[in-house]
Amino acid sequence: MTAEFEQRGVAIGRRSFLAGAAGLAGIGVAAQAQFAESPPMPAAWTDAEQLPLWPQGTPTSGFAAKPLPPGWPDIMVRNIERPVLRVFRPGTSNGRALLAIPGGAYTFVSILNEGVDIARAMTARGYTVFVLTYRLPDEGWAGRADVPLQDAQRAMRVIRAQAKRYGYDPATVAAVGFSAGGHLGATLATCFAEPVYRARDAIDALDARPAAIGLIYPVISVTAPVTHAESALRLLGTVPSADLVARRSPALHVTPQTPPVFLVHAVDDGAVPVENSMIMLRALQAAKRPVETHLFEEGGHGFGLGPLDKPWGHWSSLFAAWLDRHLAPR
Repeated sequence: MTAEFEQRGVAIGRRSFLAGAAGLAGIGVAAQAQFAESPPMPAAWTDAEQLPLWPQGTPTSGFAAKPLPPGWPDIMVRNIERPVLRVFRPGTSNGRALLAIPGGAYTFVSILNEGVDIARAMTARGYTVFVLTYRLPDEGWAGRADVPLQDAQRAMRVIRAQAKRYGYDPATVAAVGFSAGGHLGATLATCFAEPVYRARDAIDALDARPAAIGLIYPVISVTAPVTHAESALRLLGTVPSADLVARRSPALHVTPQTPPVFLVHAVDDGAVPVENSMIMLRALQAAKRPVETHLFEEGGHGFGLGPLDKPWGHWSSLFAAWLDRHLAPR
């Protein structure tokens, strides 16, 4: 639908943003011109069923909407006061579900190339896909470093609570996260039991641990020079304490309970260095956890599914085969 345009247009503007360190204030005329060419919000997104995460209100308050630069694309979602899951159902279910966590430097949520396109690819394989628009930590929320994890934990629990309704096994709910969404996915995989909010209802008694998780060009480190500076700034603030940095460094929290992990990164990634995935790989190996890693010579950052005529455009097939191994009945 839009994957080709993503490679030509929107991804260029997104990469221009991610490669910078000045955030919204640093978006120049050239990037704004690229944004002006971006496609409209896809109908697949606007028409999708929505499941609210927090019907009774979010665990923390303080949300403050921010003005957006001229021409800011609708598909790079900001000002998220009410996080939701959008549901994409397969023609024929394989009995499994997948939580997709798009990236965007914790500054926006990239719902097209890391949301709608991923849902299209994985529903074709029988997965019921839930794409998460999570709250962004730098939009006024109290306890900013916990806000995305609150939403990710709750999302896993809501998905498990809906298993009978949509027809999949709650034990086989996997996840996939991209870029900053990969950091959130890695945090979910390692801190799924961290008490970051008070239980609201029976849903919160359910397990938030993914059965398996893919981390695609993920941010893992939150310290220079390896981290993506914008992501770390938005999540942790300008002068985070050493304890806060440690809490949100997921490689430090890998344990024997960490689910199997599938890592994808391009060696030429100019926004999030490939060392991020290597850090996670080494931590998983040290803990003797199942891990598969695919490093591509080219691809850059933010490629989503990637083009089918390039090597990095085949990671989703590798991921699906890997999920078959780890989610199949033992």
